[in-house]
Amino acid sequence: MNSKLFSNIARFIILVFLQVLILNNINFAGYINPHLYVLFILLYPFAGNQSLFLFLSFLLGLSVDIFEDSGGINAAACLVAAFIRPNLLRFSFGISYDHQNIRLAATPFGSKLSYVFLMVIVHHFVLFSLEMFSLNHILLILKKTLFSSIFTVILTLLSLTLFSKKYR
Repeated sequence: MNSKLFSNIARFIILVFLQVLILNNINFAGYINPHLYVLFILLYPFAGNQSLFLFLSFLLGLSVDIFEDSGGINAAACLVAAFIRPNLLRFSFGISYDHQNIRLAATPFGSKLSYVFLMVIVHHFVLFSLEMFSLNHILLILKKTLFSSIFTVILTLLSLTLFSKKYR
């Protein structure tokens, strides 16, 4: 229990600083900006306390907002993603989620990809919708959501592959 708590705290701090110091300075073609801090929401233990998870997700987004001076849009996007996560887990993993026996490293690639992609799409759509806050720019919102999501999913899957322990 103590090692899981330490690893979640370390993941939280590392992802916030990685996002703020490195990834926020990447902006390809005006549309592509990776948001790797969503990885904390993706990897939080599935059987964990939901109230604590919602609070930590809000705190994650608020931490990024404080460094970016973005007015709470990251906190709102993280909170929506954390709130919808059980539904996305049930959709992606089916009965395995209901029995709480999911190991992300041991799941089939298709299930993992659908879970990561849907979570990132939801997060990014809320984030960019709140950033623009106008339906007059819906095409720009969708374009930024699509391109940033693809880049974030690629980075997320690479980091999951590189830093995960193999299931034995």
